[in-house]
Amino acid sequence: MIKVYLFKNDDIRNENPYLVDWQYNAYQCFSEKITNKQLKFPCIPATQGFTLGHFKYGFIGNPIDEFAPTELAKLLKEYALCYQELGNYTSLVIFFEQIKEDTNTVYNYENLFWKILNEVSQLDQLEWPSDIPDDPSDRLWEYCFHGERFFIYSATPKHEKRLSRSFPYFMLAITPRKVFEEFQQSNSAKQIKNKIRERLIQYDNVPPHPELKQYGEKDNYESKQYFLRDDQSTLTQCPFHKS
Repeated sequence: MIKVYLFKNDDIRNENPYLVDWQYNAYQCFSEKITNKQLKFPCIPATQGFTLGHFKYGFIGNPIDEFAPTELAKLLKEYALCYQELGNYTSLVIFFEQIKEDTNTVYNYENLFWKILNEVSQLDQLEWPSDIPDDPSDRLWEYCFHGERFFIYSATPKHEKRLSRSFPYFMLAITPRKVFEEFQQSNSAKQIKNKIRERLIQYDNVPPHPELKQYGEKDNYESKQYFLRDDQSTLTQCPFHKS
């Protein structure tokens, strides 16, 4: 298992002895994607978080490696302890080293995604928050770790049509629920959400996924938004099982 650390923008932009070529490349690809002026990334708060330096970054080895969940659990715990000091647009961005085997599909990555989240949950040292259901079929469920609630965005190299979920490396962006709650209270929240929808339609080569809904709504299930397939289908049952 490699040692894992959290980094900020400046930690990566400057020469860093803890980083190797693929990690610099992953960050550079991310920077180019989120700052592209011609094809604007749909999530406006994410572009703001990047520009303001509110993000933290973590690098993990091969996602199919047995140590990957342990590394992610370590980074997520560290982030849970410090995110409130990082700014209103903070997220934890995780890059995994590229899988050399070229047999993966979007569905393989979907299975891998839930496998990792299940194993990370088993490593949680704190109890699941009492006010959050542990059943993902409940509309108020969301992923919790170290006492905090998180929304998880995923992107993979195998997404071809849904470009908002396409990235050369398997990537996660983990955002605390408190960030969304503060955003919802802003006067411009409704206007920004409409703009995000407009950008998403322009960005992807498929319509917005039907599961993109608002947390807490009667027919919303957060788990269906974490990993969006390249088409309009979705899992009939969430694979997450709280240990």
